[in-house]
Amino acid sequence: MTAQIIDGKAFAATVRGKVAEHVTRLKADHGITPGLAVVLVGEDPASQVYVRSKGKMTVEVGMNSYEHKLPAETSEAELLALIDQLNTDPAVHGILVQLPLPGHLNEDLVINSIDPAKDVDGFHISNVGLLATGQKAMVPCTPLGCLMMLRDYHGSLSGLNAVVIGRSNIVGKPMAQLLLRDSCTVTIAHSRTRDIEEVVRRADIVVAAVGRPEMVKGGWIKPGATIIDVGINRIDAPEKGEGKTRLVGDCDFASCAEVAGAITPVPGGVGPMTIACLLANTLTACSRANGLAEPEGLTA
Repeated sequence: MTAQIIDGKAFAATVRGKVAEHVTRLKADHGITPGLAVVLVGEDPASQVYVRSKGKMTVEVGMNSYEHKLPAETSEAELLALIDQLNTDPAVHGILVQLPLPGHLNEDLVINSIDPAKDVDGFHISNVGLLATGQKAMVPCTPLGCLMMLRDYHGSLSGLNAVVIGRSNIVGKPMAQLLLRDSCTVTIAHSRTRDIEEVVRRADIVVAAVGRPEMVKGGWIKPGATIIDVGINRIDAPEKGEGKTRLVGDCDFASCAEVAGAITPVPGGVGPMTIACLLANTLTACSRANGLAEPEGLTA
């Protein structure tokens, strides 16, 4: 069996297209333009790339992009004051503070200072609680993207056995909650799980988000299962030359693709969906703030 490739890049382009259509209608019918504010503290190179990409795509779908770049030595009080300003700005519907923050800043305190209704990352403790109790919440972008791809491939997820490998607050835990809401039977596996291969082998859906390069092997996979590989790991690639590297997921793609029914590649799978879902969340936040119907197919 050779798995069907779930093309996250193409799927993300479709999501961004739907967001752009909704934004055009919001402007035409209501005179409203969704606005996303991104706050970057410090000079982390990877974060700078992410922020530039987010800003570019925000503008491409017709939204307003507000970028706030602060020096690494910015105090906690200064950062909280900016967030408070954005919380009360009616032109800003979504607020994202780029992580990681410099070590002297308390990430939990900063995240929980964001208005939960504008928390388009879905990390605020209120949104975590709302998601866990099945209420309307802002949902973390990466798990939301995974859910969209699974729904697109399977249609209904009801009754399927799902294993989430990894228990992080950013992916593992919210992913499990979303799958539960779609009536899957969910197991969270992690570094202490006994006989993890057997646990994974029972799954119709495997979401790998553990951060260990190529940990999941083809022998772990139930024939025909769907694999969503969230991992992005850079490893040495001597075959490409001295000092060269390549990106791999948490799954050994070659062996898993021989067994699975469908699989996301790395790169080009889950990654592109994260920013697409950030834009979708900003649109959702804008719609809710103005008492309008939420965009169909772009929420959990």
